[in-house]
Amino acid sequence: MPRPHPKEFRDDVVAIARQGEAPIKQVAKDFGISESCLRNWLRQADVEDGAKPGVTKSESTELREARKRVRVLEQENEVLRRAAAYFAQAHLPKMSYPLVRELAADGVPVAVTCRVLNLARAPYYRWLANPVSHRELEQAYLANALFNAHTEDPEFGYRLLADEARAAGHHACDRTMWRLVRDGRWWSVFGKKRSKNGKKPGPPAHDDLVNRDFTASAPNELWLTDITEHPTSEGKVYLCAIKDVYSNRIVGYSISDRMKSRLAVAALENAVARRAVEGREVAGCIVHSDRGSQFRSRKFLAALRRHDLRGSMGQVASAGDNAAMESFFALLQKNVLDRRRWTTREQLRIRIITWIERTYHRRRRQTRLGRLTPIEYEAIITTQVALAA
Repeated sequence: MPRPHPKEFRDDVVAIARQGEAPIKQVAKDFGISESCLRNWLRQADVEDGAKPGVTKSESTELREARKRVRVLEQENEVLRRAAAYFAQAHLPKMSYPLVRELAADGVPVAVTCRVLNLARAPYYRWLANPVSHRELEQAYLANALFNAHTEDPEFGYRLLADEARAAGHHACDRTMWRLVRDGRWWSVFGKKRSKNGKKPGPPAHDDLVNRDFTASAPNELWLTDITEHPTSEGKVYLCAIKDVYSNRIVGYSISDRMKSRLAVAALENAVARRAVEGREVAGCIVHSDRGSQFRSRKFLAALRRHDLRGSMGQVASAGDNAAMESFFALLQKNVLDRRRWTTREQLRIRIITWIERTYHRRRRQTRLGRLTPIEYEAIITTQVALAA
């Protein structure tokens, strides 16, 4: 079963088809989809807008969410009923983790049980892999006593906290007390220096795996990405594009009015989704960018790991390290952005994606590609290489 196209791509194609500047068949051909597929998208868009009767995606989503909430409420009620019976038994004390395990065996998710009983899941899974021993239980009670003493008197050092724990009936050497205080970071408010600004360092930058060698022998070996901006009367428009060096094709893009990390993540997800629709594997592909904060964000790094992609970054304030991507943006600047003054963000958005999909991909022939367009190069050259192999 083919994978669906990205939502942003579908919305853009529908918006262009609704303008009526070209027949539906021609629009479908320009964007590399079938005419029936485009008509289905238009029909669903009419339902979403209320122009035609039918069940909208939001209504379908609300129904699924309602069923999900009912199911979760039933599970939560079962947790409360079983917990009341479990803790009401005479032979105390009781541990909560065995109850979580019993409910999980009966089909109640661990996340639901832990949320209702106000438990953390990570300690439960550690207990499940290695049940708590008698020594660990003693250490836990001792740590709890030290924490209580620290909460009551935050200025106490570990020696005074140890005295308070011994007074509460817990016995251990000073070294054990110090280790528990260190692991819990229950230091005296007077004993430890605070950091200058309290900020955590950002995620580490990747090594430069490209070194200005913008060549690739096959699709999905090297992607370049960057963000550009352009003003309109409504405010700025930000475009994050991803370019496959093999064919110079823009395999993914995202447009927004905010330059946040989600802009880069959306472009990456769109690129992966569109390559998946074409049946091309992207695992192991190098994604090269500059040192922008959007590409160093935790969300973008997580997206790279999720799709098994390799990150690469050039040096700070060195445009040449991403020159091939900068050349595409220069071309976009001359052909679209600087041609006129743009009134609305949507107007500029439609013009950008139309130029990319209709002109740059399917009409603009490139010398480096043997006077072929990016779409033709991928379709012809890649097929010839596959037959030769």
